[in-house]
Amino acid sequence: MAIKFCCFSKDPLEDADAWSESIDKLLGCKTGQLAFQEFLRSEFSEENILFWLACEEYKKIKSTPEMIVAANRIYTEFVQVEAPRQINIDCGTRANITKNISEPSLNSFDTAQKLIYSLMARDCYPRFLKSEVYQSILQKAEKS
Repeated sequence: MAIKFCCFSKDPLEDADAWSESIDKLLGCKTGQLAFQEFLRSEFSEENILFWLACEEYKKIKSTPEMIVAANRIYTEFVQVEAPRQINIDCGTRANITKNISEPSLNSFDTAQKLIYSLMARDCYPRFLKSEVYQSILQKAEKS
């Protein structure tokens, strides 16, 4: 599996060994996000990181019209039942988002985002650390 990295001023693999310290270190690095996304794609659960990243961007929105558009996009893509990239959240959380989607706030997806973060941290992240994707990155980092 080849992973394409963006261009950084320093070697993007330099931080790779730090990714094993915590999921926050992994998600705090653009290259780490890409590697984790590649791994999740191989496990057919890429929607988790895509949703988490969409929520991170959503929280930066300043204008109400932009927030409404973004909230509806996130809802349609990840939250609603039968969404193309439906995330695995409980029906209460899904119902709560559905009920409030007509008047979104910056916190509209917080509960769902925490659930998905927890799922990734508890379930996917330990498997990522053992994965071929991560191990090959570590080997490349050691050689550089």
